Amino acid sequence: MMLSVTGVHTFYGHIEALKGVDLEVGAGEVVTLIGANGAGKTTLLMTVCGNPQAAQGRIVFDGEDITRLSTYEIVRRGIAHAPEGRRIFPRMSVIENLQLGATIGQPEDFADDLERVFLLFPILKERREQRGGTLSGGEQQMLAIARALMSRPRLLLLDEPSLGLAPMVVKHIFGVLRRINREAGTTVFLVEQNAFHALRLADRGYVMVNGAIAMTGTGRELMADPEIRRAYLEGGRRDRA
Repeated sequence: MMLSVTGVHTFYGHIEALKGVDLEVGAGEVVTLIGANGAGKTTLLMTVCGNPQAAQGRIVFDGEDITRLSTYEIVRRGIAHAPEGRRIFPRMSVIENLQLGATIGQPEDFADDLERVFLLFPILKERREQRGGTLSGGEQQMLAIARALMSRPRLLLLDEPSLGLAPMVVKHIFGVLRRINREAGTTVFLVEQNAFHALRLADRGYVMVNGAIAMTGTGRELMADPEIRRAYLEGGRRDRA
C-alpha cells in the first residue's frame, strides 16, 4: 500500500477528532472519504500531512513511518495537499502561486510542469499574470490543484474540491482528476461531500462517522448500498461528471 493509516487518534486539546482510524490507499488508486460535516475528514488529511500530528497510531507512506515527521519532510517525500477553502496566496499572481508549488522540485522541470498544468487548466494560462484573489471561485480551485501538482506528487490529497462551485466547473475538475490518475498514474485520496461525483470516480471509498471509519467498499458497492444512498445520495445533486 502507498498509504497506510493504522489506529490513528488525533486530538484538538481534549477533543478527540479521530478515534482509531484505519485506512489504506494503494498505488495508482483513487480513494474517496465521504461523511457529514464535522465527521473528521479534513482532520484526517491534515494528520497525514503532519499538522496536527497523530497522538496515537501509525501513518506509513511507501513503507516509511511518517507519523512524527514535519509537514515539509512529508511533502518532500511526495505528498501534496490541496486544502479545503483553496488557500491560495491572493496577492500573488497565478504564476507566482505555481512557482511556490514547485519549490521542492528541480528547476529544470519547471517549464514542463507548468505546461502540463496549463494543459489541464487552460484558463490559468490566460490568467497567469492575474492576482489569485481576483480569480473566480472555480479558477481559484483549479489554481489550488495546479499548485499541488507542480511538486510532482506521487500522492495527491484533495479536500472538498467541488465545494461551492458551479456544475460545469465541478465536471471539469473531476475530469482532470480522472485524467491525472489514468494518464500520469498519480494516486488520489479525495475528501468530498459530493458523494455522487466522488464515488463514481473512486476505485474504493470509506465512510467516516464521528471520527471513525463506519463502512468501506468499492465506489460501486457504496453507491448501491441503501444506507449510503439514503444518507448521501438521495435528494442530493447528481450532475454528471
